Amino acid sequence: MSGHSKWATIKHKKGAADAKRGQMFTKLIKEISIAARMGGGDPEGNPRLRTAVLKARGANMPKDNIDRAIKKGTGELEGVNYEELVYEAYAPGGVAIFIEVLTDNKNRAAADIRNILTRAGGQLATSGSVSRLFKRQGIITLDGEKYTEDQIMEVAIEGGAEDVSLSDGVIEVTTAPEDFEAVLNSLGTKGFETLSAEISMVPEAPVSLDNDATAKAVRLIERLEENDDVQNVYANIDIPEGFEAE
Repeated sequence: MSGHSKWATIKHKKGAADAKRGQMFTKLIKEISIAARMGGGDPEGNPRLRTAVLKARGANMPKDNIDRAIKKGTGELEGVNYEELVYEAYAPGGVAIFIEVLTDNKNRAAADIRNILTRAGGQLATSGSVSRLFKRQGIITLDGEKYTEDQIMEVAIEGGAEDVSLSDGVIEVTTAPEDFEAVLNSLGTKGFETLSAEISMVPEAPVSLDNDATAKAVRLIERLEENDDVQNVYANIDIPEGFEAE
């Protein structure tokens, strides 16, 4: 069982329990807006925007929200200008963390991230030392209590997926980045509703820790994810069997 799969499962279960949909939509709106600002408001001619819209659709964001976010990015509606930043860090126990930021105040974002890391016993890493430990991959998740693994596998593999797995009630479909859109569209065409869909940073070699160290790393990752400026947090932690996030 990969660390990514287990960590994704825990995040989705916690997300439902903690009702974090509003915060997730806020982050998706920021990503759509900056993609539209940089490459125009037509998803067909803007691959980054197309991917952001697919991710929003995968999270079941209403079409009106997506359209407004695009218009804010293109200037048709008043919006905020965001800067993109990337931070690479290590959590206690040597867990590598890759942090993607979209912010309207980079000094605030930098101070917040350093503060979160310091308080949790983590530290910033040199540029490139963490990113090389990950590969980009499409990740689509579905409710394993609503659909069977076989149902999803038949459609996903036919659409070009690399793998389909079931873990703790969540079905995870993995794809190459270039096949992500085709697989997501195949699932949508057949009427399957996704929990999430994104091109993610997947660890090449997950790190295993004991339960106490895992809990410390997970708490740090969650604090980073709760920060309004942080878009995505990727970690190479392998969650032990039986571990439950608090």
